[in-house]
This record gives sequence, C-alpha cells and structure tokens, in this order.
Amino acid sequence: AYGIPGWGNGELQYYTDSQDNVLVDNGLLTITASTQDFAQYGYTSGRVRTMGMGDFQYGIIEVCAQLPSTLGTWPAIWMLPTNSPYGGWPTGGEIDIMEAVGFERDTIHFNIHTQHDNWGTSQSIGSHSTIANIDSEFHAYAILWDAFQIKFYVDGQLEFTYTPAQDSYEYWPFDTEFHLLLNIAVGGAWGGIRGIQQGEWEDSMYIDYVRVYQQK
Repeated sequence: AYGIPGWGNGELQYYTDSQDNVLVDNGLLTITASTQDFAQYGYTSGRVRTMGMGDFQYGIIEVCAQLPSTLGTWPAIWMLPTNSPYGGWPTGGEIDIMEAVGFERDTIHFNIHTQHDNWGTSQSIGSHSTIANIDSEFHAYAILWDAFQIKFYVDGQLEFTYTPAQDSYEYWPFDTEFHLLLNIAVGGAWGGIRGIQQGEWEDSMYIDYVRVYQQK
C-alpha cells in the first residue's frame, strides 16, 4: 500500500491474511513467520494494524507478548501516525515500543524516529535493555506518552525516556493520533544482517493482550 516492498528495509516476508500467519484462538493472538513462500517472496508472515480502528493520542499503551527468536526474525510492537499533519516518514514520526532481532538473545530495543533523528540519518534515538526469557515468557511492553515526553517500560520498569531537544515538529511530531502495528519481519537491513536460519522453520509472536489507558 505504501509502494515500498520490504517496508523500505529490504525485508523478505509477504504479509498474508491467512490463519497460518495471523490467528486469534484460546485468548491469544498468534503472528507466525515461516519459510512458506508466496509469489516471489521466500517467507510469509503476519501483521496487525489498528489504523482507523484504534487510534490514540497520549496515554499508556501496553502489549503483553512472547517473542520469536529464530535467526533472521525481527518482531516489533510499534506506532505510526494515522493522519500526520507533518508528512510521511520520518517527518510524521515513529514510536518503537519494542523491537528485537533473532541474533541478539534477550535484548529489547526502544526507538524513536523523527525528521531530525531517524535511521536514515544514522542518528535515531533509542536504547536497549537485557530482558530475560523474551522468547519463552510473556513480558509487558509499554509506553507512557503525554504532551512532553514518552517513557518506555518493560514489566512496569522504566527503561528509557525520550524528551525532545526542541519544541518543534522536527523533534516532536507526537502531538497527533497514532495507531499500533504488531508484526514479525524476516531479514532486512537489521533483522537479516547476520543471516537467516536455514531449512524449513516457523516461529511466532504470541500476544496475550493489548491495553490502552487514557485520562478522561
């Protein structure tokens, strides 16, 4: 839909609407990436996006998830603007509540992208933390987002805070509604830099819940 095959990152998966890739059952949302191919793509995966159905400006956004760990997988819980008044990426902003890559064990990344700071300029702002057993246990990944800053948490523990250096949209486009994306990418500019697991495989991200809290 964006005219960017591989989501601009050189990713190798094709996102399908098959229950092989996205399934809600037994109180869990399961997103699965696998070596099942589709058209010219060597892998399939799933992505859930709440645009037009769950759009939020400020509040606490919390997702409880268990992550894949296969080499080459790149799971993410993140947010994009729904109707950005500032333009497309990266000007409109991006909030990465959680990112992980299969070649790093028990490491969670938190990132912010803006016009001034984004991976295209090699100066995106973020941090990372060691969180044990991310692929075998559920953890709660959350942000507390208000008009002045965004705080990132894992299991209620503050891990990173973003406060803009200047009060301008180049540093703070986060004053408009954003929506959630939950997905597993395969390969790409980050997930694939140390290769992809050989042979046939599949791996999943399990979502126990998504909760949003806002002041009335």
